[in-house]
Amino acid sequence: MSMRWGMTVPLAGVPLADHAAVYAALADAGFTDVWSSEVNGADAFTPLALAAAWQPRLRLGTAIAPVFTRGPGLLAMTAAALAETAPGRFQLGIGASSPVVVGDWNAVPFEEPYARSRDTLRFLKSALAGDLVDHEYETFALRRFRLERPPATPPQILLAALRPGMLHLAAAEADGVILNWLSPTDVGTALAETKAAGPDFEVAARIFVCPTDDRDYARNVGRRLIAAYLTVPAYAAFHRWLGRTDVLSPMWEAWSSGDRKAALTAIPDEVVDDLIVHGSAADCRTRVESYAAAGITVPVMALLPTPALTGGGPAALLETVRALGR
Repeated sequence: MSMRWGMTVPLAGVPLADHAAVYAALADAGFTDVWSSEVNGADAFTPLALAAAWQPRLRLGTAIAPVFTRGPGLLAMTAAALAETAPGRFQLGIGASSPVVVGDWNAVPFEEPYARSRDTLRFLKSALAGDLVDHEYETFALRRFRLERPPATPPQILLAALRPGMLHLAAAEADGVILNWLSPTDVGTALAETKAAGPDFEVAARIFVCPTDDRDYARNVGRRLIAAYLTVPAYAAFHRWLGRTDVLSPMWEAWSSGDRKAALTAIPDEVVDDLIVHGSAADCRTRVESYAAAGITVPVMALLPTPALTGGGPAALLETVRALGR
């Protein structure tokens, strides 16, 4: 079993100001890591800054900070500040994000995502090492930028990747890779593209977990998530590459025609069960362990709502955290 055991934060239903108890419960339950995301809820760094101050037992990671939505210098400064706050405990996960997050919600053109990710990765490695950066990259240029407070322990940089091109880039130039929306049996397909990586290469994965014995409820939640995410072109291409063209084509066709109900109905149970962990807390732990056995070094759960969690409030949430711990 992996020595790392992560949870996505912040947890739904608990204000950020009350997360000190959440972080303590996670650490007490055997969680080693808290990882943030950045879509349209909390930003990627504030929940981790709070965790750094409140719970020194936890490691921290972003999964991910988009490479488009902050200028390169600001992204380096933010990462450096968190690395200084939690020396040796922070890993910076970056990635392209999506046209919706970048373009529709942040008014930034989503152009050349591979090149922008590569250039940002290269810049951050230099900047976080304290180097003076005066360079014209393919997608941006910086003139005489140097961090005033470079971290004594620069964070490892992980790159979010789905298909071979970005996976090869992560293996060649990053300290690790961040995977998403895959089953334990898909891990080997992805990692086959990272053979050039060194022995300490980290492999993080966000794993959606719906801890309930109500299989129909979990599958309904899973179908809504799958329809929302896997119709995005990058994720659709990813799952075609993984070999799910035949089973997901009916969903894609219904979605393209505007029939959302038919798209949900077209998602087979076996696809939901492959991609969404559900069942009792013990069943969920066992399934997450199977990701670790497949090669994930940092499995990171993302809790999905259940009737017990929604109705039980913070007490039920903390009880579930303890049940999912190691």
